[in-house]
Amino acid sequence: MKTIDLNCDMGESFGVYKLGSDEQVIKNISSANIACGFHAGDPQIMDYTVKLAKEHGVAVGAHPGFYDLGGFGRRKIDIDPKELENELIYQIGALQGFCKANGVKMVHVKAHGSLNNMASVQKDLALTIARATKAVDPGLIFVAMPFSEMEKAGQELGLTIARESFADRAYTSDGMLVSRKEKGAVIHDPGEVVERVLRMVTEGKVRTFSGDDLTINPDTICVHGDNPEAVALTSQVKARLDKEGISIKPLSL
Repeated sequence: MKTIDLNCDMGESFGVYKLGSDEQVIKNISSANIACGFHAGDPQIMDYTVKLAKEHGVAVGAHPGFYDLGGFGRRKIDIDPKELENELIYQIGALQGFCKANGVKMVHVKAHGSLNNMASVQKDLALTIARATKAVDPGLIFVAMPFSEMEKAGQELGLTIARESFADRAYTSDGMLVSRKEKGAVIHDPGEVVERVLRMVTEGKVRTFSGDDLTINPDTICVHGDNPEAVALTSQVKARLDKEGISIKPLSL
């Protein structure tokens, strides 16, 4: 039986500000990437989201990013590598603390937003994220896009890699994500997303923005929690995978 991990970025509310539909989406996924307070989230949200994941049997991972609450971690920031490494250790360690407090094993680390995009093509950034992950726990799974500097960095430092694909984002021909500034970069149509996911899982391929086929062979597939259609997307993806006999399981199992 084929299996795939379905992950979603979660815990991205802040104080009284609500973002995403975590309570509904959590029922349809197998892994949650939880914001660690720098691009979104706060101690109360982190604790609540870890508890929510535990209640639904969903694996937990840290989702660290640039210190950019105002830009939701989607702005490019020039930062000293050692300063960034310490900020990442701080974030990953904070979520690990909430996991320990709630009797949950933290499974993976997935960089957020602009940090992830930049590190996918910049070796120094990718190695910084990998070093921070290994410093906190070398047993953590390192989530990275295939063909990226992140994948290479994780391999170089001996981390276990989970290759990630995106259900609701358009791809360039070189395997990177189309900029959110481009029309069509984010896919909102559930029917299109479902067919993309099915093809990713069964054929290991995705159609790029220019119409080419790209081989990706994902271990995990992401639906963005801040996508307004996240509930519909995850529920329909889950239903279709179930119908096709494809099991949704966390990376740790």
